[in-house]
Amino acid sequence: MASEPITPLPQTIKVNQTKAELGKKLFFDPILSHDNTISCATCHDLQHGGDDGLKVSFGIEGKEGAVNAPTIYNAVFNFRQFWDGRAKDLQEQAAGPVENPVEMGSSFEEVIVKLKKSKYKKLFDAIYDDGITKQTITDAIAEYEKTLITPNSRFDKYLRGDEGALTQDEKEGYALFKSKGCVSCHHGENIGGNLYNKFGIFNETNSQWLGRYNITHKERDKYFFKVPSLRNIERTAPYFHDGRTYDLNEAVKLMSQYQLGRHITKKEILKITAFLKSLNGELPKNIEP
Repeated sequence: MASEPITPLPQTIKVNQTKAELGKKLFFDPILSHDNTISCATCHDLQHGGDDGLKVSFGIEGKEGAVNAPTIYNAVFNFRQFWDGRAKDLQEQAAGPVENPVEMGSSFEEVIVKLKKSKYKKLFDAIYDDGITKQTITDAIAEYEKTLITPNSRFDKYLRGDEGALTQDEKEGYALFKSKGCVSCHHGENIGGNLYNKFGIFNETNSQWLGRYNITHKERDKYFFKVPSLRNIERTAPYFHDGRTYDLNEAVKLMSQYQLGRHITKKEILKITAFLKSLNGELPKNIEP
C-alpha cells in the first residue's frame, strides 16, 4: 500500500550461510559463559518471542540483570542495539553479554582458550583465516542472528494488498494506531527500532533506569531509550525496559498516558491490541539447537 508509515519485512536477507551455521552452534552453547551455564539462547528463547518472558534476566550464579531482555527477532533491522543503544550493530552487541559480570561473566581470553580445546577449532579454521578471535566469534554469532527475521505477518500481507488478511477490528485498530499518534515512534519496516525517544513525555514513569544517559552522561538523554520494535509483540511480554506489565492492553494504556498524554477508551485499546496481534510473523526454520 502506497504512502503507509509501516512497510513489510523483506522475505529474505543476505546471509553467509556457512558463518551462520557456526554462529548458530555458538548461540546455543553455554561454553561462552564462565561457568558453562548460560548461552545466548538462555535469554533469547527462539521458540517463543526471542526473549525470555521474564521481567529481568538472570545470568551466571543466578545474578539478576537490570533490564528486560529485548527480543532478538528482527534485531538486524534496528538502527542500534540494546535499550540504551550502546552497540552499533549485532556484532558489537554479541560481545556485550560475554563479558558482562551479571550475564555470562566471562572474558574473550577465557572463551578463546575453551573454544580452541573443543570441536570449534576445526570449524573456525575452515572459515576464518585468523581462526578463533573475539572478532570471528562475534562475526559468526551476528551472522546467525541476521537469519532471525519473522516475515509474512498478517499485517505484512495486508500491506502487500491482501485486504482479507485483517479483520475489521484490526483495520480499525491500525487506523487508531495512526490517528492517536502511536505511529510517530513505531514506524518503518520494524515498527520501531529506528530512533530514541524519552520514556515519559507527558507523565512521570518512575523509571529507575536512566537509559541513554548512562552512556552519554548528558542531562538531555535521561530516560531516553531506543524505541522497541512492535513485531511479534503478543509473544514478547513483559513490556518496557523494566518489564512493568505482562498485559498488552495495559501496555497500550500506559503508552497513551506516558507518551501521548491523551485518553484512549477501553474499546479503542482493544482495537489497537487486536491490530498489534496481527504483527506476529513466521518464525524461522533454523531455531532448533
